[in-house]
Amino acid sequence: MNKTMTNSFDGFESRLKKIDLKRAKMAQGYKGSVNKDGLIVFRPTRRQRGIPLRAVVMLIVGFFVFKGMVMAHTGSAIYAERIAALQSGTLVEQAGAFAMQSDPITVGIAQQLRPFLQ
Repeated sequence: MNKTMTNSFDGFESRLKKIDLKRAKMAQGYKGSVNKDGLIVFRPTRRQRGIPLRAVVMLIVGFFVFKGMVMAHTGSAIYAERIAALQSGTLVEQAGAFAMQSDPITVGIAQQLRPFLQ
């Protein structure tokens, strides 16, 4: 074979590898869009890595609302007694008591929810 023939095969092989790579990425999801000239182009979608920040924030907000609902329903005195009972329990109960302890955010939410729960 001559030298130009091997160079053209190398280019062809690299184009085939790029096509195979794009097809493998598109197998995990793709998005179609229309260019300015009307050509429909499909591109692989990017995978999200990790947990989205919005989900973490919603989880934290939901936890504080839950604590506020429990405090509004039971009353702050009974809530404090139950937390004290948990603090003298097992290691898991102590961790729960630490997470459920009263804080300004929980008290504020409880004060806002109290009229709706009585």
